[in-house]
Amino acid sequence: MRVMIAGGGTAGHINPGIAIAQHIKSRSNSAEIIFVGTQRGLESKLIPREGFELKFIKVRGFKRKLTLENFKTLKELFQGILQARRLIREFKPDIVIGTGGYVCGPVLFMASRMKIPTLIHEQNAFPGVTNKLLSRYVDAVAVSFREAEQYFIRAKRLIYTGNPVRSEMLKADRVSSRKKLGISSGTSLVVIAGGSQGAAKINNAVVDMLSGGYRLKNCQIIFATGNLNYEKITKQLEKVELPSVKIVPYIYDMADTMAAADLMVNRGGAITASELTVLGVPSIIIPLPHAAENHQEYNARALEKQGAAVVILEKDLSGEVLYNHIEAILKDTKKLRAMAANSKSLGISDAAERLYEVVEELTGKKRHYR
Repeated sequence: MRVMIAGGGTAGHINPGIAIAQHIKSRSNSAEIIFVGTQRGLESKLIPREGFELKFIKVRGFKRKLTLENFKTLKELFQGILQARRLIREFKPDIVIGTGGYVCGPVLFMASRMKIPTLIHEQNAFPGVTNKLLSRYVDAVAVSFREAEQYFIRAKRLIYTGNPVRSEMLKADRVSSRKKLGISSGTSLVVIAGGSQGAAKINNAVVDMLSGGYRLKNCQIIFATGNLNYEKITKQLEKVELPSVKIVPYIYDMADTMAAADLMVNRGGAITASELTVLGVPSIIIPLPHAAENHQEYNARALEKQGAAVVILEKDLSGEVLYNHIEAILKDTKKLRAMAANSKSLGISDAAERLYEVVEELTGKKRHYR
């Protein structure tokens, strides 16, 4: 099987593609896989690190208003289409998979024109512009949230697969993870993480909460500041007694940390949401307000609607607000257990296998997948 995967720009588009590729290789070791991306995207760093071949084409997104830049973008789009056609002719893929980002446009469009089986994987509850435009041309669209289905009414075929998550998330166990982190049975663990680079508004609210004398009883907090903010925040809090708070720049063992948590405070990225639900962890989600198409709030609201999360908009965030939400959830053990159960009910642990079965079917190697 020869598989071409197009996707890039952000880790949210790239990591699902890597997870799909890794699962295909685990099921079919002879499979040949190449990725297509752009040189300026994050894929240029992440994909080679995982040992996969990466080819580049020229493409970038249009500005929302009429500018001269859009004429350059249009020129690059035509170049990208021609480059995509050349790559497809050279590699001769059995299937082309798109995981989101501008690079998917030329590659998936050209593959569909060349009658090669095509599949889009949409990670978010509110799809990106490129995936919505492509949905009418490709053979199948796989969604990760039921809420996304309404935006693909012109798709030839729609499949609910969920987001593939890292294998270590699937193996993580709450009991052993809490033991590894030294969390006693009578102690709640709250994990606050705004992302690898941190989130200024979340960090400020946590600093206000901790320096303002707000304390959670029988609770340990792990606060990941982001690498860029660690020194600044530790200096801000150096005179505050925080025996139950562990401040770190980054959480390297997120699987064990998340599995051990009673409550997570985090952004609303699709992969984070999928990892939370696979592990059955309740969350307070603070969506990134400037995310494309406001997709993080859509993801967050999908979990909130099912009783798995509470959403705080960044404009409403403060140390006091954050403390009140955390305390209210931890104090109401019945609600906390219900949130955990609701979160777990939304988790799809076999998303990668579901996607693999769709790939097999589209390439004619398997019966129809339901």
